[in-house]
Amino acid sequence: MTFAELKLHPGLLAALPTLYQQPTRIQQLAIPVALSGQDVLALAQTGSGKTLAFGLPLLQQIQRQQAQPRALVLVPTRELATQISAVLQPLAQAMDIGIVTLCGGVEQELQLAGLAAGPQLLVATPGRLLDLLEQQLLTPDAITHLVLDEADRLLEMGFWPDIQRILARLPEQRQTLLFSATLPTELDEIATRLLNSPRRIEAQAGNSLVAEVEERCYLVNKGSKAQALMALLKQNTWSQVLVFINARDSADALAKKLNRAGIQAAALHGNKDQQVREQTLAEFKDGRLRVLVATDLLARGIDVTALPVVFNLDLPTSAPVYVHRVGRTARAGREGLAISLVCHGESEALSAIVELTGRPIELLPLEGFPVTDQVASGERKRPPRDKQANRRSANKRSIKQFKDHSSR
Repeated sequence: MTFAELKLHPGLLAALPTLYQQPTRIQQLAIPVALSGQDVLALAQTGSGKTLAFGLPLLQQIQRQQAQPRALVLVPTRELATQISAVLQPLAQAMDIGIVTLCGGVEQELQLAGLAAGPQLLVATPGRLLDLLEQQLLTPDAITHLVLDEADRLLEMGFWPDIQRILARLPEQRQTLLFSATLPTELDEIATRLLNSPRRIEAQAGNSLVAEVEERCYLVNKGSKAQALMALLKQNTWSQVLVFINARDSADALAKKLNRAGIQAAALHGNKDQQVREQTLAEFKDGRLRVLVATDLLARGIDVTALPVVFNLDLPTSAPVYVHRVGRTARAGREGLAISLVCHGESEALSAIVELTGRPIELLPLEGFPVTDQVASGERKRPPRDKQANRRSANKRSIKQFKDHSSR
């Protein structure tokens, strides 16, 4: 099948980059349904082309409409908002459609200037959009098309209250498209309630990984992970490596360790200034930075062309997040490698990942890093009564010391 067979506007077809030879499976399935005006709940693997699956029909449907926001794409992170805008911008320009990106970390005045130009398409994060709505600096009355990308994240408690407040301000008569790589059962009902007689599209089995990604798991001591990572980086000639870690402070510390070891690295997380975040990500995408240590800020939707390797220095506490992390490699049909450094304390997290993806993962030894940590037995080292007795003794000692000091 070709993009022309999907009945897309000639202007869109002419503006498509040459690297898009044929539509992916999610594009083949979702574009005709979206063009028909029907609501869509689409589940597809990371790296399968979801942005064009909703972006192309969106642009075709709002062409030649008056200069005010007609379509809204909501995403969970600034980086993803910027990336989607960059992908759609040349296509929108070919259709004489204006796009404005609304996200935090950017001067509000700049975004207001963009809105004053009368864009038909908004790509936004919930926080900044809601801020503009509550200040009455943006009128969403004409919006007829809504997209929630990375919908599972937007429906979680962290974002859901803001999403509800945004939805309350949008016209009820609209087309809504929900796209995600994963959708936990507890969120499925919420997603369905947002839609009007939706068509459910599953390009692949839910929560699955693309066949082109190879998974390796090495069992190492918890305290040896950084050294194991450095050893693997020095042994291999990977051009670029994305390392996921759970804590922001740990990301900064690891980046410093890597640089001291002669491995060019930088950290990226939500505490960084927006300009620094954009510059660091740009350097990594351009190949000027070999190793990027990131929190799950980058687990969602971010596309780095031909990224060969993703590391999990820590396994995520949520199994679906693993699917999103690993999905940064092996994109658009390319092969990729996902390496996880696992300690005994992460056995439950690993089991949850295997159960979710349905792909067995063998824990391998790593040469030069013998495992000396003991498997946790789950038993208390001391009975609870002993601990309580110790606390009482400590309290008595501290009271006695206080009396002794106060009597001086």
